[in-house]
Amino acid sequence: MLTLLSTLLRFEGFLVLQSPADDHLTSVYEYIQQEKPNLVLLDVHLRQFNGLELLNLIRENEELSSMKVIMSSGMELRERCMENGASDFILKPYMPDELIRVIHKVVG
Repeated sequence: MLTLLSTLLRFEGFLVLQSPADDHLTSVYEYIQQEKPNLVLLDVHLRQFNGLELLNLIRENEELSSMKVIMSSGMELRERCMENGASDFILKPYMPDELIRVIHKVVG
């Protein structure tokens, strides 16, 4: 799925960065601190940690607090994600054009 999303976003003209393969909260957070992307597309349910934990770390960091973060989940968690500071939420499964629309809405 990650490869498909990366291909779609590159086709749409976005520069795509992927977090380290080890998927640990600390390493992904450090990667975001280092790269400072314009937008993070973040799943709520990850293998090693809950994406809301990472969202909270981003929002607590003064340098990253205004970073755009779109949360995604197969469960309807929009309200919870938005309460935790997500810029937007997209429910899986979603169509590629829906993702692109949400990204453009968030990044302006």
